[in-house]
Amino acid sequence: MSTPIVVEGLSKRFGSFEAVRDVTFTAPAGAITALLGPSGSGKSTVLRMIAGLEAPSAGRIFMGDEELTPKSVQERRVGFVFQHYALFRHMNVADNVAFGLRVRKESKEATKARVGELLDLVHLTPFAARYPDQLSGGQRQRVALARALAPQPKVLLLDEPFGALDARVRQDLRLWLDGLHRELGVTSLLVTHDQEEALELANLVVVMHEGRVEQAGTPQAIYDEPATPFVAGFVGSANVLHGEVVAGHVHLGSIRLPGADHLEEGAAAAAYVRPHDVHVSDHGGDITAVVERIASLGWLSRVSLRLPSGENLVAHVPNDELHGATEGDQVWVDLRNAKAFARPLLESSGNGSSI
Repeated sequence: MSTPIVVEGLSKRFGSFEAVRDVTFTAPAGAITALLGPSGSGKSTVLRMIAGLEAPSAGRIFMGDEELTPKSVQERRVGFVFQHYALFRHMNVADNVAFGLRVRKESKEATKARVGELLDLVHLTPFAARYPDQLSGGQRQRVALARALAPQPKVLLLDEPFGALDARVRQDLRLWLDGLHRELGVTSLLVTHDQEEALELANLVVVMHEGRVEQAGTPQAIYDEPATPFVAGFVGSANVLHGEVVAGHVHLGSIRLPGADHLEEGAAAAAYVRPHDVHVSDHGGDITAVVERIASLGWLSRVSLRLPSGENLVAHVPNDELHGATEGDQVWVDLRNAKAFARPLLESSGNGSSI
């Protein structure tokens, strides 16, 4: 039976440096929860505290109704998968997978059966006698995952498991892991800095920044309804347009963007607009812009635009909607679904950007 992970007020200091600050969230039973954030945001430290590899300075950790905070690594019954595999180079694949079972002194018959079951599950049965240096990076990571699953952990912790792999292998392994998780249903916590990975795999995303939780929610809520400027700028790409709040709109010269009703009149504000929410047309619209560059991305193009007020703007436009526009042409632009914040992440005014 799957078990939720509950983290309450977790903090961690290393000397005078506070790496994690009052982190609270619940990873639902049987789901994948992603801790998403840039390097140094504290996400791996949180994972290590849950595993028992670091002791928290404050806060508590629960697995269901059981408090883990004072328990040892061995008592926690968690499986841990690292970025760089951490396989034993002198052991073959079967022995690597069996390692945790032998530590627990399982019988030879039970160990052999469990190893066979897991090698079949991760599609590595023909490689049982090979050694780690005879495997590809993707195969090594599947061995590491099988080894973590061997003792039947209550929770699976994955720390940047695909970070050392190339883009194509990462994509293939994400699809494989998603299918494996659907089959096993073990509660999993995934640490990643890769937005696409978190949005594709996770049922719940916890966005971290500078040791704190910025926002926790479903992938759709995190992407469509960012709660802070950091989330709006970090999760997915966004144009950032700076202006002033007037009558519930963000004013940028002659441009008026709705969605600032919650902000104080006259306050400096930033409006975040996704590139796919920039609609480009050759006739009629709210705003004129000049095409500065068009870069093909396959079926769509990345169009760099200059607004009359001087701001830069990036639009992702299906090629059949460009209507023959080329560099130097004037086009019409509509900006949709802007998210406005009072304290912009980027402080320089009058300068749009896209991440």
